[in-house]
Amino acid sequence: MFNFFSRSSACRLLRGGALAGAALAVSPSFAQTFPEPGRPIIVMVGFAAGGTVDLMAREIAPALSKALGTTVVVEDKPGANGVIAAMDVVHAKADGYTLLFTFAGTFAQYPYTMAHIPYNVFKDFTPIGMVATGPMVLESNVALPVKNVQELVAYAKANPGKLRIASPGVGSSPYIYAAKFMQEANIHLLQVPYKGAGDAMPDLLSGRVQLAFDGAPSAVQSVATGRLRMLGITAAQRSPLLPDVPTLSEQGVPGLDLPGWNGYFGPPNLPRPIVEKLNAAITTAVNDPDVKALFAKGLWEAKSSTPEELTQRVKLDNERWGKIIKDAGITPQ
Repeated sequence: MFNFFSRSSACRLLRGGALAGAALAVSPSFAQTFPEPGRPIIVMVGFAAGGTVDLMAREIAPALSKALGTTVVVEDKPGANGVIAAMDVVHAKADGYTLLFTFAGTFAQYPYTMAHIPYNVFKDFTPIGMVATGPMVLESNVALPVKNVQELVAYAKANPGKLRIASPGVGSSPYIYAAKFMQEANIHLLQVPYKGAGDAMPDLLSGRVQLAFDGAPSAVQSVATGRLRMLGITAAQRSPLLPDVPTLSEQGVPGLDLPGWNGYFGPPNLPRPIVEKLNAAITTAVNDPDVKALFAKGLWEAKSSTPEELTQRVKLDNERWGKIIKDAGITPQ
C-alpha cells in the first residue's frame, strides 16, 4: 500500500471516513427507490470544459439520464489535476447522487507524479463502470522527414539533440509517454513544456516543435490540416477506428501499450444495490447507438465494464504506470 498522505490530508480523509460510515446506514428501502424521480445526479469532472473528459461526460449524460429516469448534471470543477473534484466526491454522502467521471491518470499516474495527493486510489472511491477506451497518438510535423517510428528513431540517432517534443508539463500523460518512448527507443528528445496540449498545437503545426503525444480526438483534427501525420498509437492492438495507424510496439518500441480509459466512480462504501443500478444504467447508455457514434467521432471505443472489472483495471494500470514512471526517473512534483 502507498503512503500518500500528509497530516492535513489525513484529517480530510478522516472526515471522509465519517461520511463513509454514515453511508453504511443507508436503508435497503432507500437503495430500492434510488434514484428518486426529479432528484438530479451530479457528475463531477475535474477538468476544464471542452476537454476530452468533459466532452465525453456530456455526450453520455442524456442517455444516462434516460436510463436512470432522472436528470444527470455534469459539473466542471477544474484544478490541481482534477484533485479538487475528486475530493468533493470522496467527501460526498454515499447515496449515489454525487459521482466522479474521470480518466485513468487519476488513479494510475497521479499517485506517482504528485508529491501530495490527498486520496488513496484503492480506498477512497467506489468503482462503478467504465465507458470507453482510446489511445494516445504520436504525431509529427510533416516537415520532419520521417513517415514511421523506425525512421523517427533513426533520424533522432543521426541528429542528436535536434528534435523537440511538446509536453503539457512534468507528470502529464504526454510527458510520461515521451519519457518512456525515449527510454525504449534509446534516443533523446528535448521535452518542451506548455500549459496544455492546446497551447502546444500552434508550435507543432508551425514546426517549432516536431513531435507530440496527443489524444486521438485532437490528433485527428490536427492531422486533417495536412501539416501533421500520425506515426503510431499507444495500444496493444491497432484501433478499429484507426486501422491504418500501427501501434508503437509493432514498430519496435514496446512498453507503451497502455490506452486510456474513462469511467464513473462514487464515494467510498457506496451501497452495492446503488452501484448495481448505476452500472446497469451506464451499460445501457454506453450501448446507445448515438453515444457510440459520438465517441467514435473522437476515436474513442465505447466499452462498458462491471464494477469488478473497473476495480481490476485500476489496480493493474496503477502497477504498470508506477513502474513506467519510476523507471523513467520521473519524480513527484
